[in-house]
Amino acid sequence: MTTESKQGTRSRVSPLLGAVAAGAVAVLVLVVAAALTDGRPAVVGAASGGVLTLVVFALGVASVGAVARLLPAASLLVALLTYALQLLVLALVVAAIQRAGVGAETLSRGWFAAGVIAVTLLWLVGQVVAATRQRIPLYDAPEGASASDQPVPHPGGER
Repeated sequence: MTTESKQGTRSRVSPLLGAVAAGAVAVLVLVVAAALTDGRPAVVGAASGGVLTLVVFALGVASVGAVARLLPAASLLVALLTYALQLLVLALVVAAIQRAGVGAETLSRGWFAAGVIAVTLLWLVGQVVAATRQRIPLYDAPEGASASDQPVPHPGGER
């Protein structure tokens, strides 16, 4: 059984857009929850952790996408290096916050961590959902394919 494929089925919505939208929703929900429960330090922690994670992930995906368009053979290497760099940047920011002596009256570290974790999880979900909704053909059929190149209908079931 085959299904007919339509030309131009690739969606114009980027997986990056779906991931950013999911991450932004996570930040908004966390900021509202932090404001209702713990006050200003919790809001600052949730917002800074979530926005930092969104920025780091968006820059990583954008850089991998740019390399994939220019040098497709190098995209896997760049993706792996970008992932390591993203983890390093997040760890350096956490270390800088700790070294700066930001107290609990300014930034809630628990809400900061919740922002990072929630945005990371929803980023992954948003990216997977957006990527699976794209219809990317397995191969491109030649434009000038003649009728003799097309598959012949077969009733099927005979042996």
